[in-house]
Amino acid sequence: MKPEIKTRLAQIRAGEIPQGYKKTKLGIIPQEWEVMPLKSRFDRLTRKNSENNTNVMTISAQYGLINQEEFFKKEIASEDKSNYYLLHNGEFAYNKSYSSGYPFGAIKRLSLYDKGIVSPLYICFSANNHNPCPEFYQHYFEGGKLNSEIQAIAQEGARNHGLLNISVEDFFYTKIIVPPLEEQKKIADILSAQDRIIELCERKTEELKRTKKYYLQKMFPKDGEEYPEIRFKGFTDAWEQRKLGDLGTFKNGMNFSKDAMDKGYPFVNLQNIFGRNVIDTDNLGLAEATDTQLREYNLLQGDILFVRSSVKLEGVGEAALVPKSLENTTYSGFIIRFRDDSNMDDDFKRFVFGIKSVRDQIMAKATNSANKNISQEVLNNLEVLLPSNAEQQKIGSFFARLDDLITLHQRKCEEEKKKKNALQQLLLTGIVRVKK
Repeated sequence: MKPEIKTRLAQIRAGEIPQGYKKTKLGIIPQEWEVMPLKSRFDRLTRKNSENNTNVMTISAQYGLINQEEFFKKEIASEDKSNYYLLHNGEFAYNKSYSSGYPFGAIKRLSLYDKGIVSPLYICFSANNHNPCPEFYQHYFEGGKLNSEIQAIAQEGARNHGLLNISVEDFFYTKIIVPPLEEQKKIADILSAQDRIIELCERKTEELKRTKKYYLQKMFPKDGEEYPEIRFKGFTDAWEQRKLGDLGTFKNGMNFSKDAMDKGYPFVNLQNIFGRNVIDTDNLGLAEATDTQLREYNLLQGDILFVRSSVKLEGVGEAALVPKSLENTTYSGFIIRFRDDSNMDDDFKRFVFGIKSVRDQIMAKATNSANKNISQEVLNNLEVLLPSNAEQQKIGSFFARLDDLITLHQRKCEEEKKKKNALQQLLLTGIVRVKK
């Protein structure tokens, strides 16, 4: 960030008015910018669904206005849709119920379809003849710049499950910032270009995930078979079916009392496993343990930790590798430790317990009580197909590299999103001015 921008930002944060700026109800903004009511630039839409359009849309944080069946995998609209509002591409809808990331509701612009319908609970609007650059306000609303105005008029409806009590009239009298038209267009161009960078990054990440899924299906044998469809050159032998109990030993974790938590030694909990195939060692909890417990419930490089008990069926039996020996570290009673005695490759172990044939066995044997559970006996009888150690190393290394690439692109996406947020804060408030 340039020194003059840092100085301007510091001045505004301190309540000072830099040269060329003015103080308004919405904060300190450039002299050329104006503050106006929303209704001066947008008109309300109450166009009913007279053409019997069936593209029922909902508001998603990631996708904006999206078809309900695509998003929820089912339609949750009422059967009679004649009262729904019909939107055309480029028009806006405001869902005045709060959700994660949108404490004062979300405003989205229809961009994925030519037309669609939304619930009459939404407030719909479009740019009028005084606002030929709705793209700027697409970013303005997404950046949360209307939140303070909505907060001032909103009251949570006690019986409406999070629906904010906002009248249409009050909504259209909320104030917005109006830069000169040419500046609006340039700001919109910059932020839209950043959106395209994020989209490309996300597409690459999804492409890598699909590639990984494909090779997991092809490089491990299917049920009832001894050979995978795709192999590295030089490997031709059949894979050997083994019971996991013949390959190592199991031990349930420790049950900690509430008084023993949040102090003492590091310990692994379910949250360090869920959604991973390697233990998250950077965010371990703390729990008291005796010297005997530290010895009996220790964790060594190459150990696999299985989720023994989970609220959701898909969570039970999830497995993650201990990537390095963890000194003076124990693990939760909701976890089963598997210690391999057969010299399986560590990276191979990261992936073999997540393939379909293994997961299907675990799902079939999971017991149902308050939580979904598996036992040491289930894992003891779990059947896995194993190639030679040399082939394990090749396979494990291949998928580990794929995971590293996926992680790299995910981090890149997060960096680009942070950059977008920073650009929104600087450009939409006029702290950074675009060149004329």
